Amino acid sequence: MNNWRKIDQIWCAWPSKPKALIEMVGGSYIAATPHLSYSKLLGRLLKENFAIHAWSYVPGFDHQAQANQAWKALRKCRIKLESRIGCNNLEPIRIGHSLGCKLHLLAPDGGRKSHSFIGLCFNNYKADKSIPMLGKIKQKLKIQSEFSPSPKETMNLITKNYMQKRNLLIKFNSDNIDQSELLLEHLKARGDDESQLIKCNGNHLTPMNTGIKSILLNQINANSHENNNLEQLIALISKYASQ
Repeated sequence: MNNWRKIDQIWCAWPSKPKALIEMVGGSYIAATPHLSYSKLLGRLLKENFAIHAWSYVPGFDHQAQANQAWKALRKCRIKLESRIGCNNLEPIRIGHSLGCKLHLLAPDGGRKSHSFIGLCFNNYKADKSIPMLGKIKQKLKIQSEFSPSPKETMNLITKNYMQKRNLLIKFNSDNIDQSELLLEHLKARGDDESQLIKCNGNHLTPMNTGIKSILLNQINANSHENNNLEQLIALISKYASQ
């Protein structure tokens, strides 16, 4: 906790001489306090001398607007870090979890200003599937609500506008809402692509801190298998981010 400070919407942790910068966008409703929700994952990467910038947000329906907002906030914070360490060309490693993947992929620079992208548990469902109560509310209030861009529009935009070739997609074997394989198809359709998908043990909540997972899963203690899965994920991310 003592390593973190907040600059506008970004939680930051800076080693004195970082070897690289990680820009993190977390998943729905757990990314308001990313330094807590992902404390073990981000804390371990910080100990390995990565600077960490994690965007704090509450999800809405206009994902393109939030993608733009995240990109601007992360860019502003990156400029501050560059000024501090005397470097003006940091190329961040972007990490997204769940909805955070989509927001990174919709960034207005198309991924061109990044070193690489690591996508954890990508999903791109319609609003009424992502928000279980929405279907009932829509019927009762007679309103139409959908994410913008829609799932189909999102994939078309990624194929058309997303330029980053180096993408590592991580899918967990017990995650039944993951759509990483669909994303990989669209990334590969661009041609001259270096994206890869790796399947790991775990579930949709594996990237998160153990305490948060226990609350969400209504378990008193997270089991040792989950801790091992998170350790393996951290090692995988660290290795890829160091290449």
